[in-house]
Amino acid sequence: MTKKYQYIFGPVPSRRFGRSLGVDLLVPKTCSLDCVFCQLGRSRKKAIERREYVPTKKVIDELGQWLSSGVEADVITLSGSGEPTLHSRFGEVIEYLRSKSNVPVVLLTNGTMLHLPEVREGAALANVVKVSLSAWDQASYELINRPHDDLAFENLVEGERKFREVFKGELFLEVFLVRGINSAPEDVKRIAELARVIRPDRVQLNTAVRPPAENFVEPLSRDELELLAQLFDPPAEIIAEFGGKQARNIKANEQAILSMLERRPCTAEEIAEVFDMNLNEVSKYLGILMGQNLIQPEKRHSLVYYRATEKQPGH
Repeated sequence: MTKKYQYIFGPVPSRRFGRSLGVDLLVPKTCSLDCVFCQLGRSRKKAIERREYVPTKKVIDELGQWLSSGVEADVITLSGSGEPTLHSRFGEVIEYLRSKSNVPVVLLTNGTMLHLPEVREGAALANVVKVSLSAWDQASYELINRPHDDLAFENLVEGERKFREVFKGELFLEVFLVRGINSAPEDVKRIAELARVIRPDRVQLNTAVRPPAENFVEPLSRDELELLAQLFDPPAEIIAEFGGKQARNIKANEQAILSMLERRPCTAEEIAEVFDMNLNEVSKYLGILMGQNLIQPEKRHSLVYYRATEKQPGH
């Protein structure tokens, strides 16, 4: 039986990085933003307090167990249930991984805490850092990202710019586009101007492929994204659907699949890919989990995603 971890999950499919072991340093959902497009759903309470949300020692103990288990991943990613840099000791986790493993460490951050020098210092320990920029001023920031009341858009941009000055690894800038909110060419041009100030190694365009927090969020087509990508210099990349290498040495069962779906919705095909299973096998496990009311299907355009049902208080 696959070992059940409390703070790490996967490896799970990532459209950007292949098979990613996730490290979750938060309690669901702890974030400084409440983005309309977030696949984790709404932020019930936005947070900017940096503290030790989960015990660092226990996280490192689990990572040590995983590293000695023989399971493989393409990257180890700090992500999960919100904004990882809100954890006051996230840098220590990255430092441990860099000292014990050759697997690249990826930090997925919305960038809101990078105006703090201590956060820039911790983030700079990673091999790859992905930051976000989907707005061009305070009004658009509040519309699409719905930040904590004490967050200013100018601090987001300045924090990401200052981080670029000290970070020696690869810096990705994700721009998430939503139809009718920040998809007009003149607005994307404003975002592109700010991207030139931040100077990332890559700009990546994303849209609402997975079920978003709000039903009104609509994706752009690939053709539309390709046109808007040309507004960036150099042109932005479009994040394609996950198609990474097949998983090796991952023992799949319903608990492993449930653990993955608790973090992000996936299609049956994505589950089959990451666990190197055929679709009939996946269907069997999905049927068991749905029968126990642990997951539910959700149609998003032409695709069916499976997501974990929301846990009730006290469970």
